[in-house]
Amino acid sequence: MNQPGRPTLVMLRALGLGDTLTGLPAMRALADAFPDHHRIVAAPSAFAGLLTREGGADEVVDHHGLAPLDPALGGPDVAVDLHGRGPGSQPLLLALRPRRLIAFSHPDLPDTAGGPQWLPGEHEVKRWCRLLDESGIPADPQRLAIKAPPGPPARGAAGATVIHPGAGSAARRWPPERFAAIASSEAGRGRPVVITGSSRERPLAEIVAMAAGLGDGCVLAGTDLDELARIVAAAGRVVCGDTGVAHLATALGTPSVVLFGPIPPAEWGPPPDRRQHIALWAGRRGDPHGESVDPGLLAITVAEVKDAIDRLPTPTPVLEGEPR
Repeated sequence: MNQPGRPTLVMLRALGLGDTLTGLPAMRALADAFPDHHRIVAAPSAFAGLLTREGGADEVVDHHGLAPLDPALGGPDVAVDLHGRGPGSQPLLLALRPRRLIAFSHPDLPDTAGGPQWLPGEHEVKRWCRLLDESGIPADPQRLAIKAPPGPPARGAAGATVIHPGAGSAARRWPPERFAAIASSEAGRGRPVVITGSSRERPLAEIVAMAAGLGDGCVLAGTDLDELARIVAAAGRVVCGDTGVAHLATALGTPSVVLFGPIPPAEWGPPPDRRQHIALWAGRRGDPHGESVDPGLLAITVAEVKDAIDRLPTPTPVLEGEPR
């Protein structure tokens, strides 16, 4: 919370893993611009280690979605809305009575008048860096790389193909039988395979393992974020949908094939100049929060994914704690 003798900077980014990783370049720019401030990020506590190691945060206050912010954060020198574009998130920060608010302008919020304009279709990383640039704070969207947390990865992860079948909504989940076909193909090529996911996604990971003819030993779902990062950093490649693990592969430099459905990679995909990542998209938009798999995602075939895996570069071995 507020530190005596130090001005306070509060950043709001209370979203998921992918959102957190895409926000890192902006957070790093704020750390550079306000080195003497006590920098607080309101975000899920699961990301505290990542944000303090890599995001320039001095403190992470556990926060989720659009709940009111802790009143103990009141009176910051600077508040930065890295969460959204208007009436949902900005009033939460205005309620803290900051001396300065950095946020996109919204016609319903006079306190944001004169702020940068929200641009539909902008890539998520560039959006938040532009917010800062246009607010007089230089921000480099290329500052995405992170280091693997110290410690050995889970057994079987080194050089493995990581299959991550889950995603935050059904619309962005490629069918498990197709992920199983990829897992079986990779295992048939003599590559170790591990299947990751959250604790809630463990049943899905087990379904994929069983359908691929693999044992339960390959299922690594349910790890914490640090362990997941060590797995991805040690892996040979990652195959997943448009979800947080895709951004983790980008940040760690692990070659990846990412399957996009309702949202195009131009908005959420890996940087196109990083050729160790291949984004597949059928060119159709849809509802990213839909309750059934998106037709555009279904249009991506197993054969296309296998071909993309074949086009990935050979990963460069990395030392513990070092980014690719």
